[in-house]
Amino acid sequence: METVYEVEIKFRLLDRSATERRLVALGARMRPPIAQSDTYFSHPCRDFARTDEALRLRRDGEQIAITWKGPRLDVATKTRREIELPLVVGGTAATTPAHALEQWTGLLEALGFRPAGTVAKTRTPGSVSWQGREVEVALDAVAGLGDFLEIEIVAAEGDLAAATACLESLAVTLGTDQRERRSYLELVLAAGQA
Repeated sequence: METVYEVEIKFRLLDRSATERRLVALGARMRPPIAQSDTYFSHPCRDFARTDEALRLRRDGEQIAITWKGPRLDVATKTRREIELPLVVGGTAATTPAHALEQWTGLLEALGFRPAGTVAKTRTPGSVSWQGREVEVALDAVAGLGDFLEIEIVAAEGDLAAATACLESLAVTLGTDQRERRSYLELVLAAGQA
């Protein structure tokens, strides 16, 4: 199995409406907003802040997923290996998304993981074709932090430079210049809001 990486660039937005208009003018297909809640966990034996890794449980509407993010590979983008696994939630009262999230949190805590912080946001996802690639875009309203734009491509190891160049070109066209390399969790922790 070939290893794939998430190549991502994030920007703080001063004028979200203007950015959304530029995306739509480029042909972006935006989807309805969705509430997301990400709970990050600290490892019982490794310092994820030092190893630049992350483990999170995400509730995305009625969906739940567990995600591991590896260390960032460069200093310009947030390129990293990411493994995301959807967690199946049934239709009974015992397996609602809230209950499933509680059960998974309990499992991780029983294994020695501890909640490190939670990030709540409203995400407006979309995609735009750029330079022959499909770029995922997200306009995020992050509780306590403000508005952000994330643009990303999933790429194989041999395609990272081309994927990065594509995102850099799109960022220039969108006029985004407030680059933010820190994760939302890092920003929330720095603001003392975790």
